[in-house]
Amino acid sequence: MNAEFQPKRLMSKSEARTFLQIERLLRGHANGWRVMAQVSLGEVLTTTDAKAFAAVNSKRVDMLVIARDGQPLAAVEFQGSGHYLGTAAARDAVKREALRRAGVDFIEVKPHHSEEDLAFEIARLVRLKAPSAPQPA
Repeated sequence: MNAEFQPKRLMSKSEARTFLQIERLLRGHANGWRVMAQVSLGEVLTTTDAKAFAAVNSKRVDMLVIARDGQPLAAVEFQGSGHYLGTAAARDAVKREALRRAGVDFIEVKPHHSEEDLAFEIARLVRLKAPSAPQPA
């Protein structure tokens, strides 16, 4: 009860910039999709395999694009300078495979990627995941 707390950034400056770019790009497609930050995979993936769930439950993705109804569409991982330290590659492999099995795309963003690169990825995601417009009879 005597502990003091201080606020801590939710995202790095580069992640926050990417987050805002994704928000802006999603608005341009007018499909009601949203982006969330620092999402626990245990909240958006499920399995009957307890061991597999334990492997992903405490892992987070930097950002998650969700449909209007809350369904996860794509995880976005920002691969900044600290990304390749320690076991990060192995953790990403687990995340990537769990998301693939769930039908959720995985978008990797690196510091050298431009906004045009990100726009291409979002447009690709929209082509893959957006409901098709009704075809004329």
